[in-house]
Amino acid sequence: MNFRNILVPVGLVMVLVVGFRSYGWMGVAAVGGGVLMWALLHFTRLMNVLRKASDRPIGHVGSAVMLNARLQAGVSLMHVVAMTRSLGALQSPENEQPEVYRWTDGTHSHVTCEFHGGKLVKWALERPVAPEDAPEGDAGSAAP
Repeated sequence: MNFRNILVPVGLVMVLVVGFRSYGWMGVAAVGGGVLMWALLHFTRLMNVLRKASDRPIGHVGSAVMLNARLQAGVSLMHVVAMTRSLGALQSPENEQPEVYRWTDGTHSHVTCEFHGGKLVKWALERPVAPEDAPEGDAGSAAP
């Protein structure tokens, strides 16, 4: 069970009670204004991330290798979407844990990320295999 779902509302109520006991209704108004500002800041950040992601194709990233280098365990899905500026292509069944998303770049390299509870658990970079029958050397020269 995620204790954050319980602790945040309980903490907010406690801060409101402390505000009321210290300054009366003026304290409640001040604490309420602070909580409202905090919520609006997070909402604004979420909307900016989603607005930037809406301009790009789903599951596309500039460089899968750079994304792989920048990922860290424990970051949220919103943080990864902000880094890629693209929504990931969902690979797992909808509304099922863990959630698996994939971002692919122009060279067909892709990073597959697994999220559990909205947090990045593991990821893997896969690069396309180079064809073995391609001649090594100057591919631009023509044979006589």
